[in-house]
Amino acid sequence: MRKLNFVLAIMIFAGMMSCEQKKTEMIKPAPYPETQKVVQADEYFGTQVEDPYRWLEDDNSEETGQWVQAQNEVTFGYLGQIPFREKIRERLTKIWDYPRYGVPFKEGNNYFFFKNDGLQNQSVMYMRQGLDAEASVFLDPNTFSEDGTVALGNISFNKDGSLMAYSISRSGSDWQEIQVMEVASGKRLEDHLMWVKFSGISWAGDGFFYSRYDEPAKGEERSGKNEYHKVYLHKLGTSQADDRLIFENKQYPQRNYYAGTTEDESFIIISESESTSGNALYVKKLDGSWKDFVQVAEGFENEYNLVDNQGDKLMIMTNHDAPRWQLVLVDPVNPAKENWETIIPQKEEVLESVEVIGGKIIAEYMKDATSKAYIYDLKGSYLDELALPGIGSVGGFSGKKDENLAFFSFTSFTFPSTVYKYDVISNTSEVYTSPEIDFDVSAYETKQVFYASKDGTKVPMFIVHRKGMKLNGKNPCYLYGYGGFNISLTPNFSVARLALLENGFVFAVANLRGGGEYGEEWHEGGMKMNKQNVFDDFIAAAEYLVNEKYTLPEKLAIAGGSNGGLLVGACMVQRPDLFKVALPAVGVLDMLRYHKFTIGWAWASDYGTSEESREMFEYLLKYSPIHALKEGVEYPATLITTADHDDRVVPAHSFKFAATLQEKHQGENPVLIRIDVKAGHGGGKPTAKVIEEYADEWAFTMYNLGVEPAY
Repeated sequence: MRKLNFVLAIMIFAGMMSCEQKKTEMIKPAPYPETQKVVQADEYFGTQVEDPYRWLEDDNSEETGQWVQAQNEVTFGYLGQIPFREKIRERLTKIWDYPRYGVPFKEGNNYFFFKNDGLQNQSVMYMRQGLDAEASVFLDPNTFSEDGTVALGNISFNKDGSLMAYSISRSGSDWQEIQVMEVASGKRLEDHLMWVKFSGISWAGDGFFYSRYDEPAKGEERSGKNEYHKVYLHKLGTSQADDRLIFENKQYPQRNYYAGTTEDESFIIISESESTSGNALYVKKLDGSWKDFVQVAEGFENEYNLVDNQGDKLMIMTNHDAPRWQLVLVDPVNPAKENWETIIPQKEEVLESVEVIGGKIIAEYMKDATSKAYIYDLKGSYLDELALPGIGSVGGFSGKKDENLAFFSFTSFTFPSTVYKYDVISNTSEVYTSPEIDFDVSAYETKQVFYASKDGTKVPMFIVHRKGMKLNGKNPCYLYGYGGFNISLTPNFSVARLALLENGFVFAVANLRGGGEYGEEWHEGGMKMNKQNVFDDFIAAAEYLVNEKYTLPEKLAIAGGSNGGLLVGACMVQRPDLFKVALPAVGVLDMLRYHKFTIGWAWASDYGTSEESREMFEYLLKYSPIHALKEGVEYPATLITTADHDDRVVPAHSFKFAATLQEKHQGENPVLIRIDVKAGHGGGKPTAKVIEEYADEWAFTMYNLGVEPAY
């Protein structure tokens, strides 16, 4: 095969070349593996739906293993022929190699922070015995495994800061193991807890609360349905078998329970949920004066997040009767809503988080998907606004409620995450740590636009590109979206994206309905029978970019992960003519069966299920990417990405979508699947793997958009 630069040279020499001639010069993948079809069908309300690739749901079978190997051989064989793939990897490695710091936090008399020297697979935890003291390594997750695939999860210190409990995950799995270490000596204790998932670690005296499932049956660890979540109390120095069951509900196997304690350890709070939104709250005093838990908030229509306690009352952030959230004070003895005291009422902006530091309330808000921060006294009287460096995202506030020193981070699309030291009394901040990066971020600009979706709804979108770029409709463009589960996409910095920007790309992020950018009403606008709104919003974003001459369909790539993978899958099926490249990552792609695996049942509040009604089944069937693919259509060049240890969105979604797409697609565009090994849904992935994956995605994207990087 001729290399791309040779093709370009021939074009210059000949003066012109037809589209058909150019296509013949493009790299073609080897023949796709023949995927066996079986006779398998399910009946939904009298309708038979075939599922010929059901056998790929068994990720432990020898047949699935052989299929994965064969697909990877085709995919990596194709990627290996892209002439600039290695140059992209080298460039990513170079610009990735700079020190990155996390927000410091105080435990006992010590300060802790995370730092990555640049290319370390996992960030290292450091300790300082005072802000001005020399920092020393406290815990290095890179020592957990040779290849960096064992990652640090939650960390939690006991009240005096002498002990730290922490969780680890292996190969990106959601399963966690909890261990304990002494702070002063660094010695790891014998405590070792297994089968922990979707859990915090909340100390109370000489033990801590955590959540777990029963040990799964052999072979079902990564795909079996997660049911009967329970809260336990573990006492230091004892066996996990002796842990005391604190909370369970055998009547409802598909509910999750998260335990937390107030900072002074006077209360334990149990949050009960049956989906990704809406919860109930139960509270109990830890001094032994209360025999049973008391329910202080009923589920599951609204959300209730404990902030802390003020004496015997609980400070709770909620969207009950406040879709953009409010802060209230609840007496657990008299928890009825009419007895609530409003501290901070609902505003036009969306309240995102609340911290009590230095005897004041720091409230983080979101306005048009960007951050604001306001200071209040404990009664809710407004005091001041925290000045931020610009339009971007603030977060990570850390500090104690009786100390005036705090820290926070700020970032934006062209502003690497920077840590600030904040004086609560004077309401002033200064840079504490700032990164030095081998990239001129000042050469790029960010703008926010509002475009009309199909039904006329105004949707915001961020657009980032090089200053002075011509809007001639010929620029390559990378459009990203999510649109679900009340998750907001606010400005953030990505090293990987720099490789796109410096090669002339327009980078765009659309704030679709289904997210939380404008509160619960925006979320509900993209839920269940409104899910098509999310796809319409994304398609309208692409049309805006084309109509406003940022790009054209032949130069447009779309991407998203998890629920965003569903977004990409649905949109590439509905409008294959609008996109040239599609990158669905770890996507939810079988909308009829997603709820039958691991924690998938918890997503029903956003999606609905195929079994709840004929109307819901027909709605899901219409947009489900696997089922909506049509025979003989030319779909965009597609690189599906997933991982063998993804036990949140199981890889069967991507496996079945790839098999169906390869069967039905017609045309020259490659449709491939990249299956990572010893990796999961994305959390804890080592830096080396992240760089490799981005290098492959960018190489695939640039090659199929006709962009040759200037390296």
